[in-house]
Amino acid sequence: MATRPRRPPPSNGDTLFAASAKTSLERGAPLADRMRPHTLGDLVGQKHVLGPQSLLTQAITGDRVRSMILWGPPGSGKTTLARVIAGATRSHFVPFSAVLGSVGDLREIVAAARDRLAFHGQRTIVLVDEIHRFNKAQQDAFLPHVEDGTIVVVGATTENPSFAVNAALLSRCKVFRLEPLGVDDLVELLGRALRDESHGLGAKHLEAEEGALRAIAEAARGDARQALSSLELVADWLDGEGAGLASEVDAATKPDGANQRKTISLEAVAKAESHRPLLYDKSGEEHYNVVSAFIKSMRGSDPDAAIYWMMRMLSAGDDPLFVMRRMLIFASEDVGNADPQGLVVASAADATLRRVGMPEGTYALAQACVYLATAPKSNACNAAWHRAKELIDRRGALPVPKKLRNAVTPLMRDEGYGAGYKYAHDFEGGVVAGERYLPDEIADEVVYEPTDRGSEAAVRQRLATLRGQRSK
Repeated sequence: MATRPRRPPPSNGDTLFAASAKTSLERGAPLADRMRPHTLGDLVGQKHVLGPQSLLTQAITGDRVRSMILWGPPGSGKTTLARVIAGATRSHFVPFSAVLGSVGDLREIVAAARDRLAFHGQRTIVLVDEIHRFNKAQQDAFLPHVEDGTIVVVGATTENPSFAVNAALLSRCKVFRLEPLGVDDLVELLGRALRDESHGLGAKHLEAEEGALRAIAEAARGDARQALSSLELVADWLDGEGAGLASEVDAATKPDGANQRKTISLEAVAKAESHRPLLYDKSGEEHYNVVSAFIKSMRGSDPDAAIYWMMRMLSAGDDPLFVMRRMLIFASEDVGNADPQGLVVASAADATLRRVGMPEGTYALAQACVYLATAPKSNACNAAWHRAKELIDRRGALPVPKKLRNAVTPLMRDEGYGAGYKYAHDFEGGVVAGERYLPDEIADEVVYEPTDRGSEAAVRQRLATLRGQRSK
């Protein structure tokens, strides 16, 4: 006998007490939470995923939302977009923390979602914050219910899903990349917050100097939450210790006793703002992005960019020895014999850094960085060892020609070891015409091909002469 599913409580049936508590909470909530958009029209930025004809916009307006992962930096609107999706699609919204939630919590969410779909025909969207922190048990508990449509998962992550999310779960989700918000977008959000009397700072009757909101937006580095928090911080400062300064400014500009309004000035922004940490995680994707930019800038011979990215790493607390190791590798991999002094400079910088430590070691790091970035480039040594390895992998361990073998015993000499070897110093220019040193099977292979850049140009010319003599 089939059992009837239990009837869940109405999805939007807040009691009077709950509604009152929610209103009180909203009054004391941070400005960023109070100003959170509720509709697609309220969102700013992210036009590449939220344009009128975009896949996501059409899915939302057509109520055809499927499971997805929203990937972007902090404050780019991942949680806000998830809530907008839930509201626009008339779905029930359930937040779930991949850090704090348990498998038991998931089971309860899924059971309620199944009943809600059966009784009310309403889908459930589960926002999984920090989905990259999902453990295997959580993922296994989610997968079948994502597949059968019981729940729609909207995951939010700052990490690259390709590395941070289980492949099985990732294959069932569409990934949307959110970018940091532009300065103009943030200025628009800040202006809204100043004008909004219901949820924002409108009741404070604040004005903003030209450029003050832009300064806050630029300092936020694309993070809407950070921008709004900074605006709120400045407003609180004006209410407190900054009130006297603001009143003095107003009195000077409005001597006729007109209605005075506190002004958010560039000075107020500078005094109220605290130092903001850089967006950087030494174990996350941004770390590897900055390292990649550093190496590619040196390779592209751009010292301005190279030292900028190097200082990004150091300023964010990266290990100076790690930065130095990357330059030691680069000196051989990308500069090579085009400027053999590059490895010498990098090695000297490494020794100096280890001896004097930081912060003085920054001088040596900067010198090596600029030297390597401006040095002529060659990857010929790098290519040479790869070609040699490819020959070994393809042809195996070919026998050493007998003339090159080490004849240290009479038996070896009787076997022909060393027979026919010609001592190069006995010949003019130290070169034996017609002599080959590779195994006979690959005697004509060219492994090292020097470039015509920097010091390697002379190596290239000399090697052409040597190879010509050996081929006689």
